[in-house]
Amino acid sequence: MTHIAVYPGSFDPIQYGHIDISCRAAKLFDEVVVGIYDRPDKSLMFSVDERVVLARQALAGQPNIRVMSYSTLTVDFAHQVGAQVIVRGLRVVSDFEYEYQMALTNRQLAPGIESVCLMTRQDHAFMSSSIVKQIAMLGGDVSSMVPPSVALALAAKREGQRTI
Repeated sequence: MTHIAVYPGSFDPIQYGHIDISCRAAKLFDEVVVGIYDRPDKSLMFSVDERVVLARQALAGQPNIRVMSYSTLTVDFAHQVGAQVIVRGLRVVSDFEYEYQMALTNRQLAPGIESVCLMTRQDHAFMSSSIVKQIAMLGGDVSSMVPPSVALALAAKREGQRTI
């Protein structure tokens, strides 16, 4: 049996904390599908197509990681790709309460899908896409937080240019 996991999120944009969780999950499962949700309940900087391209660039070279967008319930997306597990990353204690609530909700909706939370590495614990975007839009250096292609895309957004 192939063990497939979905790692869902908005990834707006993908940053090193996301990449770390993706790669660590790829060591635990035969395949990880990074699911980029196209309609999160938040303000987005990048379109879903841009987020998919940036994630694919960031995760290139990881043979068992696939990047796809989706617009359904996460559990429905997991069923669609044949996943048995939803992977989530935990940065700080406050993340746990939200992820616990989501795991219970997902179990109610799809009892056959398990939730697995991976703790972020300490050097990524402060990082969020919102913080990365804010720093980049104010002209700060985000090169230690995101891959070069994402840093370039953020700079292009800052200058009002298209990224893809």
